This record gives sequence, structure tokens and C-alpha cells, in this order.
Amino acid sequence: MISKAIAIFDIGKTNKKFLLFDQKLKIIYQSEQKFKTTVDESGFECDDIIHIQNWIVDTLNRLIENAKYDIQGINFSTYGASLAFLNKEGGLLTPIYNYLKAINTDIQNTLFAKYGGVNEFCRQTASPALGLLLNAGIQILWLKKEKQEIWNQVKNILHLPQYLSYILTGKLCSEPTSIGCHTFMWNFDQMQYHTWVKELKVDLPTPVNNNTVYHANIKGKPIKTGVGIHDSSASLVPYLENSTEKFILVSTGTWCISMNPYNNEPLTSHQLMNDCLCFLSTQKQQVKSSRLFMGHYHEQFVKMLNTYFKVDSDYYKNIPYQENLIKTLYKQLGDNRVFFPMGINEFERGISKIDLSVFYSFNEAYSYMVMELTHLCIASINLIIPSNDQTEVIYVSGGFARNPIFLNILTKHFSNKKVFTSDIDNASALGAALVIADQIDGFGMDTNEFMQEIRRLV
Repeated sequence: MISKAIAIFDIGKTNKKFLLFDQKLKIIYQSEQKFKTTVDESGFECDDIIHIQNWIVDTLNRLIENAKYDIQGINFSTYGASLAFLNKEGGLLTPIYNYLKAINTDIQNTLFAKYGGVNEFCRQTASPALGLLLNAGIQILWLKKEKQEIWNQVKNILHLPQYLSYILTGKLCSEPTSIGCHTFMWNFDQMQYHTWVKELKVDLPTPVNNNTVYHANIKGKPIKTGVGIHDSSASLVPYLENSTEKFILVSTGTWCISMNPYNNEPLTSHQLMNDCLCFLSTQKQQVKSSRLFMGHYHEQFVKMLNTYFKVDSDYYKNIPYQENLIKTLYKQLGDNRVFFPMGINEFERGISKIDLSVFYSFNEAYSYMVMELTHLCIASINLIIPSNDQTEVIYVSGGFARNPIFLNILTKHFSNKKVFTSDIDNASALGAALVIADQIDGFGMDTNEFMQEIRRLV
């Protein structure tokens, strides 16, 4: 029997996934790739976009020839802070630069000086000054200043999700979730491109809704193709579509990103200084968010503990929550920040100063480490809870949704809310499928089935 499906390319920094969703938006096929990176003209590592393009086209061509699946729609979920610069013929002029690439800070400082100073500019654009190329708009100013010959050839600029859509449809467009992803390009007060973008006279497309579809012709078959979506905003879509209660989503992984779609207050200087920002939802609504490098910290600490206590790499996965142990450790050590002796901002320097001799076992050290991380996460969540908080639920997704120590401490702290863990994997890909599903006959999500995959922590 031929299965009708929506095809999603979920492009992460490390893994590139291809998924097929059936008419009830259940995954019926999934594959994962890790591509070798390449380097830009200065030798800095970046994704090999040509290789990724070829993989997308080849994958779709093979599927169209495969009688097992009938592809009805295509969409893309990708990481943010990445731009494609196109010439007048529509060709790619540059690599997709790595957002971790360091640049001269004078570029952003000039922008701040012209538009009210760093605090006011960051407040207007709802993003902290992240440095490097993480504020995507800085990539435009950097290219204009540092690579004038290339800049003179630039005709159009697309965000990465829209570029991948463009290679299939030929349509130039933008959409709210990519623009609202700490770009410095969007004025959240006026809900339009910031003045500096207009003054630059760069050709940026007018944003379209995320449910917009164009036709791609794949092996002679016209297929409805979405305009793409930023992955963090995509992961929020299934919950916005299905939750009957107001909620905060705590999406855990390398980055722990906490998102509150129900906080309409402007960002404060304090929030900006503590890594808060605003995304835009698919409905162009502000989503106040906070970030914590929790998964990265956890990974580095586990490696240290494995070496010190001479245990296997997966040993930590079997450590249970022991309330009495947590209470004893807290009584003995308090808030001494054993694992952050120099504070969170000096993590790399401080890690060499950690004294593990205060612990008798891996179990003790790991439990206390997760307790410290959970307290940091709680502080991060509190940053996006307004004084008139109306949220009733916290959804926890990702790797830490399976960590009993993290979940128990989190739940006890937020005793006034219901804390649910989500078994939903590939939420970003699901969100990308969901935003175009209503444009394709016969596709839709069963809310009851979705909510059955959410479990309340008791």
C-alpha cells in the first residue's frame, strides 16, 4: 500500500535528518546523516552547503521513484543565525558562514552607537549581543565592510530555512521565526524590519506566513513545499497546537531553551544580561525565552567524573534520584558551586579548579552536579516568568526529560505547576510538518494521541 507522506529535512549543526510523516503526522521513516564539514575562505569550519543541497535533491528524487511513498508535501527545519547571499542570477555567493566565527566587534558597536546604545538596541531587537556571527544581521554588515567585492554582487539575502526551500521552488521569501531568531534585524516594538536594515537598502523579502506553500517540481511531480522554519520555534508548534493549558516549554539538549509564549512584557536589561531573548512564533507573537548551556556543561562534567571515579561512559544513566542523599549533600555543601567555582561565565577556566575530593562516590558527585545544573535551570526559567504569570504547566522535552534527579528537583521547586515530560522526539521536524499540514488534503494531528505521549511527573 502506498503511504501518503510529508517529507521534512531537519538540519542541525551536527546531525542532518530526513523524516517522513504520515497523514496523522506519525513518523513512518527516518534517516540521519553526519556530513563532513568544509571551510570558508579564511579556513574557518562551516557546513558544506553544496553537499547538503545535493543530498536533499537526491533524496527526493529517489523517493519519487519509490512506489512505497507518495510525497504530498516538503518542509525544512534548520538552525538559525545563518544567511545565504545570492547574486542577481540567484546563485550562492558565499559559504553558509559558521555562526561561531569571530569578527571585529567594532561592527556591532557602530550599530549600537547609532541606535541608542547597546541596551536600547538589544531591547528593540529582543536579543542580547551574542558576539561572533550569532546575531545574523551582523553577518550582513560584516560582509559589506570586510568583503566589499562580494557585497557589490549581492542581490538577495535569505535565511537558511528559506534558502533550502528556494533551491526547490525558486521562490524568494522570509518568515517570522527566522527573522525573530536573535538576528538584530527585527524591531519588536514596531513588528517590522529595523531601521538600519531599511537604510542599508538591502533586498530582504517581505515575511510570509509559515503555512505558505509553493510548488516544487520533483521528477515531473508538483509537490507543495513550505518556506521552512527555525528549529526552536518549530519545536514549540506542536504544544501551541495541542495544549489546552498555558505552558512553558523547557527544551533540553546541548542548549536548554525555556520558552514562554504567554509573556508579553518587553525584555529588561537584566534579562538581556542573563541570556534572555525573544523568538517570534509562527503567529508573529513574542515568545520570551532564556538559554542555558546545560547539556554542554553536563557532558563535560560527566567526562570528568568518569575519569576521576573510573566508571564507564554510560554509568551516569543508572543513577536514581535519592532525596535523602540530595538533602545531605545540600546540608554539607550548600550553595558552594562545587562545579562552577568561578561562576557560569568562567566555566572553561573554572573546570580545572573543581575539587572532586569532597565526594566519596560517583553517585554523590553526579547527584550534586545535576542539582547545581537544575538550580541554574530554575533560575533560567524564572527569568521568563512575569509577575502576572498565567502558565499552569511546564513541559520538559529532550534528554533531561529522562533524568530523574533533574525532574524531581524541578518538580518540587515548581510545586504550583504541573510538570509533564514529553516523549515527543523530533519536535522540530514535527512542527515543520504541522505548519503546512492544513495546506495538504487529508493531513492533520490527533490532539488526543499527541497528549498521550506527554507524561505528568508524579
